[in-house]
Amino acid sequence: MAVTFHNVNLEAGLQKLDQYLLTRSYITGYQASKDDIAVHAAFSSAPSSDYVNVSRWYNHIDALLKLSGVTCEGQGVTISGSAPPAEVAPSSPAIDDAKAPAAEDDDDDDDVDLFGEETEEEKKAAEERAAAIKASGKKKESGKSSVLLDVKPWDDETDMQKLEESVRSIQMEGLLWGASKLVPVGYGIKKLQIMMTIVDDLVSVDSLIEEHLTVEPANEYIQSCDIVAFNKI
Repeated sequence: MAVTFHNVNLEAGLQKLDQYLLTRSYITGYQASKDDIAVHAAFSSAPSSDYVNVSRWYNHIDALLKLSGVTCEGQGVTISGSAPPAEVAPSSPAIDDAKAPAAEDDDDDDDVDLFGEETEEEKKAAEERAAAIKASGKKKESGKSSVLLDVKPWDDETDMQKLEESVRSIQMEGLLWGASKLVPVGYGIKKLQIMMTIVDDLVSVDSLIEEHLTVEPANEYIQSCDIVAFNKI
Protein backbone atom coordinates (compact mmCIF):
# COMPACT_ATOMS: atom_id res chain seq x y z
CA MET A 1 0.00 0.00 0.00
CA ALA A 2 1.46 3.33 -1.11
CA VAL A 3 2.01 6.10 1.46
CA THR A 4 1.71 9.82 0.62
CA PHE A 5 3.28 12.76 2.47
CA HIS A 6 3.03 16.48 1.75
CA ASN A 7 6.08 18.69 1.21
CA VAL A 8 8.53 17.62 3.93
CA ASN A 9 10.36 20.96 3.69
CA LEU A 10 7.31 22.70 5.17
CA GLU A 11 6.32 22.59 8.84
CA ALA A 12 3.00 20.85 8.17
CA GLY A 13 4.71 18.11 6.16
CA LEU A 14 7.40 17.65 8.81
CA GLN A 15 4.84 17.39 11.59
CA LYS A 16 2.91 14.69 9.73
CA LEU A 17 6.09 12.70 8.99
CA ASP A 18 7.30 13.06 12.59
CA GLN A 19 4.00 11.68 13.89
CA TYR A 20 4.13 8.86 11.33
CA LEU A 21 7.65 7.83 12.43
CA LEU A 22 6.73 7.89 16.12
CA THR A 23 5.98 4.15 16.00
CA ARG A 24 8.05 3.17 12.93
CA SER A 25 11.74 2.75 12.13
CA TYR A 26 11.25 2.99 8.36
CA ILE A 27 8.72 4.48 5.92
CA THR A 28 7.37 1.03 5.01
CA GLY A 29 8.20 -2.42 6.30
CA TYR A 30 10.86 -3.48 8.75
CA GLN A 31 14.02 -2.60 6.82
CA ALA A 32 15.29 0.32 4.76
CA SER A 33 13.89 0.44 1.21
CA LYS A 34 13.53 2.68 -1.84
CA ASP A 35 10.61 4.33 -0.02
CA ASP A 36 13.11 5.68 2.53
CA ILE A 37 15.37 6.88 -0.30
CA ALA A 38 12.45 8.71 -1.93
CA VAL A 39 11.49 10.55 1.26
CA HIS A 40 15.14 11.24 2.20
CA ALA A 41 15.79 12.75 -1.25
CA ALA A 42 12.75 15.06 -0.89
CA PHE A 43 14.53 17.01 1.90
CA SER A 44 16.37 20.12 0.75
CA SER A 45 18.46 19.96 3.96
CA ALA A 46 18.69 17.91 7.16
CA PRO A 47 15.55 18.30 9.32
CA SER A 48 15.63 20.21 12.60
CA SER A 49 16.38 18.15 15.70
CA ASP A 50 13.12 19.54 17.11
CA TYR A 51 11.44 16.84 15.03
CA VAL A 52 12.93 13.99 17.04
CA ASN A 53 11.52 11.06 15.08
CA VAL A 54 12.25 12.55 11.66
CA SER A 55 15.79 13.52 12.72
CA ARG A 56 16.48 9.98 14.03
CA TRP A 57 15.18 8.39 10.83
CA TYR A 58 16.97 10.88 8.51
CA ASN A 59 20.39 10.36 10.14
CA HIS A 60 19.94 6.58 10.06
CA ILE A 61 19.02 6.52 6.34
CA ASP A 62 21.85 8.98 5.59
CA ALA A 63 24.32 6.55 7.18
CA LEU A 64 22.85 3.58 5.32
CA LEU A 65 23.15 5.36 1.97
CA LYS A 66 26.85 5.97 2.63
CA LEU A 67 27.18 2.29 3.46
CA SER A 68 25.20 1.35 0.29
CA GLY A 69 23.13 -0.97 2.43
CA VAL A 70 19.64 -0.15 1.05
CA THR A 71 18.38 -3.06 -1.06
CA CYS A 72 14.71 -3.71 -0.28
CA GLU A 73 12.30 -2.68 -3.08
CA GLY A 74 9.71 -1.11 -0.74
CA GLN A 75 5.97 -0.72 -1.34
CA GLY A 76 5.80 2.60 -3.21
CA VAL A 77 5.59 6.12 -1.75
CA THR A 78 4.62 9.57 -3.10
CA ILE A 79 5.81 12.99 -1.83
CA SER A 80 3.29 15.59 -2.99
CA GLY A 81 4.51 19.16 -3.52
CA SER A 82 8.18 18.17 -3.65
CA ALA A 83 10.66 17.96 -6.49
CA PRO A 84 11.36 14.41 -7.78
CA PRO A 85 14.11 12.64 -5.85
CA ALA A 86 17.64 12.80 -7.19
CA GLU A 87 18.96 9.67 -8.82
CA VAL A 88 20.81 7.48 -6.35
CA ALA A 89 24.21 6.27 -7.44
CA PRO A 90 24.45 2.47 -7.80
CA SER A 91 26.09 0.60 -4.99
CA SER A 92 29.65 -0.61 -5.34
CA PRO A 93 30.06 -4.15 -6.78
CA ALA A 94 30.77 -6.98 -4.38
CA ILE A 95 34.40 -7.87 -3.75
CA ASP A 96 35.68 -10.90 -5.70
CA ASP A 97 36.70 -13.49 -3.12
CA ALA A 98 39.64 -14.55 -5.29
CA LYS A 99 41.10 -11.05 -5.12
CA ALA A 100 39.96 -10.21 -1.60
CA PRO A 101 42.57 -9.56 1.08
CA ALA A 102 43.15 -12.08 3.84
CA ALA A 103 40.71 -12.06 6.75
CA GLU A 104 43.30 -10.67 9.11
CA ASP A 105 43.61 -7.54 6.91
CA ASP A 106 39.92 -6.83 7.43
CA ASP A 107 40.67 -4.13 10.00
CA ASP A 108 41.18 -1.67 7.11
CA ASP A 109 37.39 -1.26 7.12
CA ASP A 110 37.73 0.64 10.36
CA ASP A 111 39.36 3.53 8.48
CA VAL A 112 36.18 4.26 6.46
CA ASP A 113 34.44 7.37 7.76
CA LEU A 114 30.75 6.53 7.29
CA PHE A 115 29.28 9.37 9.23
CA GLY A 116 31.70 12.31 8.96
CA GLU A 117 33.17 14.46 11.73
CA GLU A 118 31.19 16.98 13.73
CA THR A 119 31.82 20.53 12.52
CA GLU A 120 32.73 23.44 14.78
CA GLU A 121 29.29 24.98 14.11
CA GLU A 122 27.56 21.76 15.20
CA LYS A 123 29.68 21.54 18.35
CA LYS A 124 28.89 25.16 19.21
CA ALA A 125 25.16 24.62 18.61
CA ALA A 126 25.18 21.51 20.83
CA GLU A 127 26.97 23.39 23.61
CA GLU A 128 24.47 26.25 23.37
CA ARG A 129 21.52 23.83 23.58
CA ALA A 130 23.07 22.11 26.60
CA ALA A 131 23.64 25.48 28.31
CA ALA A 132 20.05 26.54 27.60
CA ILE A 133 18.69 23.30 29.08
CA LYS A 134 20.87 23.71 32.18
CA ALA A 135 19.82 27.33 32.61
CA SER A 136 16.13 26.44 32.36
CA GLY A 137 16.49 23.70 34.96
CA LYS A 138 15.08 21.05 32.60
CA LYS A 139 16.45 17.53 32.55
CA LYS A 140 18.24 16.70 29.32
CA GLU A 141 16.54 13.99 27.29
CA SER A 142 18.42 10.76 26.76
CA GLY A 143 20.21 10.77 23.41
CA LYS A 144 20.29 8.09 20.75
CA SER A 145 23.09 6.69 18.61
CA SER A 146 23.35 4.83 15.33
CA VAL A 147 26.00 2.08 15.48
CA LEU A 148 27.52 -0.06 12.72
CA LEU A 149 28.93 -3.43 13.82
CA ASP A 150 31.22 -5.96 12.11
CA VAL A 151 30.31 -9.50 13.22
CA LYS A 152 32.86 -12.10 12.13
CA PRO A 153 32.26 -15.89 11.92
CA TRP A 154 34.67 -18.66 12.87
CA ASP A 155 35.27 -19.86 9.31
CA ASP A 156 33.76 -20.25 5.84
CA GLU A 157 31.56 -23.13 7.06
CA THR A 158 29.71 -20.98 9.60
CA ASP A 159 25.97 -20.69 8.82
CA MET A 160 25.67 -16.91 8.29
CA GLN A 161 21.86 -17.00 8.42
CA LYS A 162 21.96 -18.56 11.88
CA LEU A 163 24.69 -16.10 12.86
CA GLU A 164 22.43 -13.17 11.96
CA GLU A 165 19.44 -14.78 13.69
CA SER A 166 21.59 -15.16 16.81
CA VAL A 167 22.50 -11.44 16.67
CA ARG A 168 18.91 -10.25 16.12
CA SER A 169 17.62 -12.55 18.88
CA ILE A 170 19.28 -10.23 21.42
CA GLN A 171 16.48 -7.92 22.55
CA MET A 172 16.57 -5.28 25.27
CA GLU A 173 14.96 -1.94 26.08
CA GLY A 174 16.47 0.86 24.00
CA LEU A 175 17.88 -1.43 21.27
CA LEU A 176 16.57 -1.57 17.69
CA TRP A 177 18.29 -3.67 15.01
CA GLY A 178 18.39 -2.21 11.48
CA ALA A 179 19.63 -3.13 7.99
CA SER A 180 22.41 -5.65 7.42
CA LYS A 181 24.52 -7.17 4.65
CA LEU A 182 27.24 -9.78 4.15
CA VAL A 183 30.68 -8.50 3.13
CA PRO A 184 33.43 -10.75 1.66
CA VAL A 185 36.70 -10.65 3.59
CA GLY A 186 38.71 -13.33 1.77
CA TYR A 187 39.15 -17.10 1.36
CA GLY A 188 35.39 -17.59 1.00
CA ILE A 189 34.70 -16.03 4.41
CA LYS A 190 32.08 -13.31 4.80
CA LYS A 191 31.33 -11.06 7.77
CA LEU A 192 27.99 -9.58 8.80
CA GLN A 193 27.68 -5.78 8.86
CA ILE A 194 24.60 -4.71 10.78
CA MET A 195 23.19 -1.35 11.91
CA MET A 196 21.49 -0.74 15.24
CA THR A 197 19.92 2.26 16.96
CA ILE A 198 20.34 2.53 20.73
CA VAL A 199 19.15 4.79 23.55
CA ASP A 200 22.44 5.87 25.11
CA ASP A 201 21.27 5.75 28.74
CA LEU A 202 19.82 2.24 28.34
CA VAL A 203 22.30 0.35 26.15
CA SER A 204 26.08 0.06 26.45
CA VAL A 205 27.56 -1.21 23.18
CA ASP A 206 30.64 -2.60 24.92
CA SER A 207 28.46 -4.56 27.36
CA LEU A 208 26.25 -5.76 24.51
CA ILE A 209 29.28 -7.22 22.75
CA GLU A 210 31.01 -8.66 25.83
CA GLU A 211 27.92 -10.04 27.61
CA HIS A 212 25.73 -11.13 24.68
CA LEU A 213 27.43 -11.33 21.27
CA THR A 214 30.65 -13.13 22.24
CA VAL A 215 29.33 -15.57 24.86
CA GLU A 216 27.10 -18.66 24.67
CA PRO A 217 24.98 -19.36 22.72
CA ALA A 218 25.96 -16.61 20.21
CA ASN A 219 29.66 -17.53 20.20
CA GLU A 220 28.81 -20.84 18.54
CA TYR A 221 28.73 -18.76 15.32
CA ILE A 222 30.50 -15.50 16.27
CA GLN A 223 34.28 -15.30 16.58
CA SER A 224 34.47 -11.56 17.24
CA CYS A 225 32.49 -8.35 17.01
CA ASP A 226 33.83 -4.83 16.36
CA ILE A 227 32.37 -1.32 16.32
CA VAL A 228 32.95 0.17 12.85
CA ALA A 229 31.11 3.48 13.32
CA PHE A 230 29.27 5.24 16.17
CA ASN A 231 27.08 8.25 15.32
CA LYS A 232 25.03 10.37 17.75
CA ILE A 233 21.55 11.15 16.43
